[in-house]
Amino acid sequence: MKCPFCHTDNDKVIDSRSGEDGFAIRRRRACLNCDKRFTTFERVAEIDLRVVKKDGTRESFDSEKVRSGIERACWKRPIAATQVEQAISHVIQNVYANGEPEVDSRAIGECVMEVLSRIDDVAYIRFASVYRQFKDLNEFFEEVQPILDRKLLPERQPK
Repeated sequence: MKCPFCHTDNDKVIDSRSGEDGFAIRRRRACLNCDKRFTTFERVAEIDLRVVKKDGTRESFDSEKVRSGIERACWKRPIAATQVEQAISHVIQNVYANGEPEVDSRAIGECVMEVLSRIDDVAYIRFASVYRQFKDLNEFFEEVQPILDRKLLPERQPK
């Protein structure tokens, strides 16, 4: 492994531990040339999974798109970083658990929405507004109404 600081290929592993819910090994390394430390991750080589887009085109599955979408939806929300990482991990595991060489983009989007709905209503709506591409306010309101009903339901009940 080349050191990211001095680019020599002379290091030693200081610590190894499981990471990413057991799907990776995190290794702390020390460069024997410049004495700086850095972290590497070792993962199982993933199968070549293709995503079938809404327009029928196919592209390689990119887990960074899942990460980016979830992180963007959760931005500036009171959500722990561990919850965000668990959500990302859950969606990626779900995509690969199918075992098929192709997955529909809608299935990925629905999985992300299901996970976000359990974490934070605002993050869910943020993602849904981009994913569902609402054409007008009525479509948006139809998506928000079940959340409002669920939140306001205890207040509407007589005491």
